[in-house]
Amino acid sequence: MAFDKIILLVALGLVAVILAWGVLTMARGGEYNVKNSNRIMRYRIIFQAIALLVIMVLIWMRQNA
Repeated sequence: MAFDKIILLVALGLVAVILAWGVLTMARGGEYNVKNSNRIMRYRIIFQAIALLVIMVLIWMRQNA
């Protein structure tokens, strides 16, 4: 598997893991949800932005190769 595909899969995998973490936290509810739901949402947004940046860089690299 090419290096760029591995980086892409890792970035998307991290977003999926954080999204699942947030969904499970909301489903369970309770004090942990109240205390950490906003922080988990911020993590998801940050990692989505990083994944989008990675995708854009990989597209740019393929066009210039």
